[in-house]
Amino acid sequence: MQISEQKTIRRCQQGQLNEFGQLYDRYAEPIYRFIYYRTHHQPTAEDLTSSTFLKALEHFNNFDAGRGTFSAWLYRIARNTITDYYRTRKETVDIEDVWDLGTSTDLPRDLDLRHQLKQVSQYLALFPARDRDIILMRVWDELSYREISEIINCTEASCKMAFSRAIKKLRAQSTSLYLLLMLFKYAPLAG
Repeated sequence: MQISEQKTIRRCQQGQLNEFGQLYDRYAEPIYRFIYYRTHHQPTAEDLTSSTFLKALEHFNNFDAGRGTFSAWLYRIARNTITDYYRTRKETVDIEDVWDLGTSTDLPRDLDLRHQLKQVSQYLALFPARDRDIILMRVWDELSYREISEIINCTEASCKMAFSRAIKKLRAQSTSLYLLLMLFKYAPLAG
């Protein structure tokens, strides 16, 4: 953690919550991407990102630098927020929400992208939730094994092993799905 981030955190914990904006500015985009890659829906990702930061602000004094990094704490909040969302969401979705169309939409490209994403998502669904999270955090969120281990409360070695096994299995199963997984993070996000 950078010295300036540590100072900002300390000031927030001392009641200077106006300093929280600096932390928001630093982490808003990575947290949004983290959530978007798990929901694939712009408005939902925006709402859950806002909810994540509100929860972080409300429980800021619960952050303990001795137990891990601020970013890991924030990602854990985001991960729990996503879990809560899927537990409570309705099963039916309005078609307008599914397409997430904007004024600059390229429908053929978006349909192809959605089809590819569906393939990757279906394959990843075959993995246990923990392994799937490790894969997504490592590949799409570009988090270190140390950060991932803090977020999901397991050892760094366990994360490395789970990732290695999953990628090996993915390569053996389907080279095209492996490539889609690795390249999909470069696809433009909605919004």
